[in-house]
Amino acid sequence: MTAASPLLVVGDALLDHDVCGRADRLAPDAPVPVVDGIRRTSRPGGAALAAWLAAADGRSVTFVTALGDDEASAELVRLLGDRVRLIRLPLDGALSSKTRILAEDRPLLRLDDGDGRARDRTDEACRAIADAGAVLVSDYGRGTADVLRDALAGAAARVPVVWDPHPRGGPPVPGVRLATPSASEARSFAATASGGTAPQGAAQEGAESRRVAQARAFGGATAPQHAVREGAGGRPTRPSVADARAFAGAEHGGSTASQDAAQDGAGGRPVADAGAFADAEPGSSTASQGAAQEGTAGRPTGPSDAEARALGGAGSRGSAAFQWAARDAAALVRAWRAASVVVTLGGRGALLSHGETPLLLPSPVTAEGDACGAGDRFAATAAGLLADGELTERAVRGAVHAATRYVAEGGVRSLSSPAEGARPVPTAEDDALGMAARVRAAGGTVVAAGGCFDLLHAGHVSLLEAARRAGDCLVVCVNSDASVSRRKGPGRPLVRLADRIRVLRALECVDAVAVFDEDTPERLLAELRPHIWAKGGDYALARLPEASLVESWGGQVVLFPYLDGRSTTNLARRAASGPRLVGRERR
Repeated sequence: MTAASPLLVVGDALLDHDVCGRADRLAPDAPVPVVDGIRRTSRPGGAALAAWLAAADGRSVTFVTALGDDEASAELVRLLGDRVRLIRLPLDGALSSKTRILAEDRPLLRLDDGDGRARDRTDEACRAIADAGAVLVSDYGRGTADVLRDALAGAAARVPVVWDPHPRGGPPVPGVRLATPSASEARSFAATASGGTAPQGAAQEGAESRRVAQARAFGGATAPQHAVREGAGGRPTRPSVADARAFAGAEHGGSTASQDAAQDGAGGRPVADAGAFADAEPGSSTASQGAAQEGTAGRPTGPSDAEARALGGAGSRGSAAFQWAARDAAALVRAWRAASVVVTLGGRGALLSHGETPLLLPSPVTAEGDACGAGDRFAATAAGLLADGELTERAVRGAVHAATRYVAEGGVRSLSSPAEGARPVPTAEDDALGMAARVRAAGGTVVAAGGCFDLLHAGHVSLLEAARRAGDCLVVCVNSDASVSRRKGPGRPLVRLADRIRVLRALECVDAVAVFDEDTPERLLAELRPHIWAKGGDYALARLPEASLVESWGGQVVLFPYLDGRSTTNLARRAASGPRLVGRERR
């Protein structure tokens, strides 16, 4: 495995806290839910989370940020440990911290504390930027990027720089390889760049949409009396326990509460920043990122239906979103003098522009869950892949997939507590086993499929796509070169293992690949413990040797339709026999 390239992360660190519990009763002295049975967790936030995630990818990460002598700064340094090399800038004030109050893992409230800003640059920070091979600027509007702007401009002229902008921060420096605003941010930035403002119709119609979105977030009712009823005589009465549950985000009327509509993530980024990474349709059964409202940190979370109509003049929210994202991205490429701008589009994926016709990079699946931090996952992945030498299009595609997977696996809840020392670079098998464990722990369905996958063909793709639709993640178990040779005979495999893995990972339906060296995958299956073991329909009359093993932990072997006539052996035989003209006789 090629070692991941180092990455320099520059930006504003935050400290995030979650206070999680259950809410099934009301306070006796006020009509508010009581959250009890609480558990508290803390983690790096803002740019610190982006640095943490990049280090979790196996990269050597240097993190330049402003820290002070306050308690929050000390706690953040402890949480980061030696995962990253830390370069400190002086901080005026206390480090910003965000505390989310959640009931049954759904946000009720966020508390913000600390207003510290970076005071000045240091020689050490400037040297680190000058020596960097790639840079991620994670701007949370607290001054770090501002005090280092000259040094970052120099870096953008010679190495890949990814800039994740913030409405309260400055624009990216000229020459950045990639800027990563959300759709609502791009709308605002483009309006500012043109000297105008967002259309008035959107702002005027947005208030009602915001109220509706908040009500959806709190259980689906749109009338304010759902939360506080009026008694006889016009006096408000205390809500029922059912109301409190709805307010706490419990499922109401069959729809999942919208975590994204009413607040941004604990790190100060709205969940719409996740990009890409959950369903954007209000009232759907997944987290609604599209509701038009400002997060508590002041970042808008995306246009409402009314705003989309006002902005795009189209009856379809989706078409308006695409139109405005394409126009805004092209305008920002010119205004910022950036090589490219990618705009995240909720569950539809991301739109990449170099200034002309944009490229849509769709999300592979619709991910449900807590999208807090997914924007940082997106930016860290894109920057890391550019550091590795990938083209911008491949880096953005990888970022969309990584952020989608991050949300599907539980978001920030999937982050383990930091161990002492840096985390070792994971192997392909470690990655597959870790994913299966996280999906299983979150109550999801793990699907596995296996085979040689030598000369990948339409039959393979059909099976894998069907298998992925059956669960929440798909792990492909692939035979090693030695295993294929024992099973298929001399001259096989035709394609070496590293290339087979790369082709499989390129499929949008494949979440992870693991390798086994034995003739059959029982050992690997015993470690993965999938809920579903997927096989092609050509095995319908055979008792698979691994069936008993899968059934031993409650799993199930499932057959999927097989495309007749597709096989690697036939492809190899035809290729060896020479070219064949299709549609007319050979002369």
